[in-house]
Amino acid sequence: QVQLVDSEGGLVQAGGSLQLSCAASGRIYSSGIIAWFRQAPGKEREFVAGIRWGYGTTHYAESAKGRFTISRDRAKNMAYLQMSSLKPEDTALYRCAAGSSYSVSPTSWPYWGQGTQVTVSS
Repeated sequence: QVQLVDSEGGLVQAGGSLQLSCAASGRIYSSGIIAWFRQAPGKEREFVAGIRWGYGTTHYAESAKGRFTISRDRAKNMAYLQMSSLKPEDTALYRCAAGSSYSVSPTSWPYWGQGTQVTVSS
């Protein structure tokens, strides 16, 4: 069993930066993955970025490449999503998730944080 707690999001101007964090408790295997998804009003939940807990290898959605960086601190059981060059279209509810394999389908991820709102103003 894994429990995830999302940090507070916030309001940021376009072009600004914001870091999200995800506190994990419980057993996360080295092969496990921590990821972020987001959901904007009226849109489906979409994969943003993921990191393999043990190896630290990362995977990004096209919309996040070059602007977002996902990392983890295994000693602290924390994952981070550093978001830069934010755009109004990045406005969404962001939720961290944990699972055992990469999938863009939210239903494939068994564990979820409560989510946090990120709003980017133009």
